[in-house]
Amino acid sequence: MSRIKLLMEIKEDAENLASSIGVLLTALESDEELPKEELKQNEKTYEIEDVRKILADKSRLGHTAKIRELLEKYGAKKLSEIEPSNYKGLVADVEKL
Repeated sequence: MSRIKLLMEIKEDAENLASSIGVLLTALESDEELPKEELKQNEKTYEIEDVRKILADKSRLGHTAKIRELLEKYGAKKLSEIEPSNYKGLVADVEKL
């Protein structure tokens, strides 16, 4: 990837972040809750490939045993046995390692 293209992507990400922060600040200033649709748009969703990559990265860092424990916490011996609705919680737990 060229340096200019990378810088353009970083600029776009920063603009998106600034926009999200603006929405949050406006909601906090007016003491209103953010609309649920707005929250759902900003909510990160995970596909099995995303979760598999995150688990593999943590496993390479020496957390394989802890990852197995977390899989068991979610009632599975392997990732494919976990319900997709639990991916977000699993990723949150793995990121704490």
